Amino acid sequence: MSKLAGDVNAFALAGLLYLGAGFAVLPATIQRPPARRPRRGVGARLALAVVFGGGIAPVLLAAGLARTPAATASLLLNLELVATVILAAVIFHEHIGRRVAAGTTLVVTGGVVLTWSAAPELRLGAIFVAGACLCWAVDNCITASLDEFASHHITMAKGIVAGSANLVVGLIVATAPSASQAVAAVGIGVLGYGLSITLWVTGARDLGAARGQLIFAIAPFVGAVVAWVVLSEPVTTAQLVALGLAVIGVSAVLNSSHLHEHHHAAVEHDHEHEHDDSHHNHDHPAGDDRHAHPHLHRELVHVHPHVPDLHHRHGHP
Repeated sequence: MSKLAGDVNAFALAGLLYLGAGFAVLPATIQRPPARRPRRGVGARLALAVVFGGGIAPVLLAAGLARTPAATASLLLNLELVATVILAAVIFHEHIGRRVAAGTTLVVTGGVVLTWSAAPELRLGAIFVAGACLCWAVDNCITASLDEFASHHITMAKGIVAGSANLVVGLIVATAPSASQAVAAVGIGVLGYGLSITLWVTGARDLGAARGQLIFAIAPFVGAVVAWVVLSEPVTTAQLVALGLAVIGVSAVLNSSHLHEHHHAAVEHDHEHEHDDSHHNHDHPAGDDRHAHPHLHRELVHVHPHVPDLHHRHGHP
């Protein structure tokens, strides 16, 4: 990715990456297209997610990677987690709690330990990476609440709309990438963006944007473990400390549910679900395995432990 960023125009690279994301979910979108017209205002929120997450953020990241050492860029990407948690709490009124705040601090600290170098370079490239993190934080908070579309519909919108727009701009302002560069970028987009975005959206709907992003932020630590096992790289003390902090931080998130009486307004939406809770008690021939389809929730007031998933975005005193 860093090498491509140095060789390919930022707009063209961002476009190819997100077109790859769109190609990854094309079969699922053809098999199950959006079932109905969304409620008023939902299209505008999806457009904002596409613009910030699929349009602006990948261009800023590609520009930043071309100007910033890999270690510094990796360190700065922890800002996405911090920005997501802050925006989720302050702007989108998502319940955070002490456990999530503590978990965020631990995971970010672990990222610093894992990627810190003695002389981090804070230049224009670092500003671009930080800007990308802020844009993705906005995207994360909006996307986690888009309950009228299946996960792959959101990925398709970001991939095809934003990817095509950025690629066209890139081809206008710079030389077209080579065939090998284009294939490599699309391939990275299929795995690193298409499948990644779809899985993230699915998880964030069950956990909330802040909790979903906190777990997503352990990716560098997973990479370190893979390097130990697959590539036989030496294990360092800093890596072990960072991994330990990440595990403790994520454990805090997994036990961050809370309990109080809360009200559910009637709503119809589309997301993956099972019939093992008090929210999904409708009947249909699909069975009780995890599945997705548009379904209706009636108004409900009850008490049970919960996190800020799609059904629990209520305010807290």
